[in-house]
Amino acid sequence: MTYKEKAVQLLDQIPESKMFYIIGILEGAAIPDETPNAETLAAFAEVDEMKRTGSGQKFQNLDDLWASLED
Repeated sequence: MTYKEKAVQLLDQIPESKMFYIIGILEGAAIPDETPNAETLAAFAEVDEMKRTGSGQKFQNLDDLWASLED
């Protein structure tokens, strides 16, 4: 028996009152795994380097962050 067949068999045993929880789990599991593209991987590496060296912009509050985005 495959895992999918076993899952279907178990679904038949779950009472309707608990299906809400199962649907949430299944929806989360149904999201396909995505591999980040080169641009995203480069951004991850940039952030890792900024954390390692303590470089990059720092903001004391959200107002300063928003103001920097307007420039």
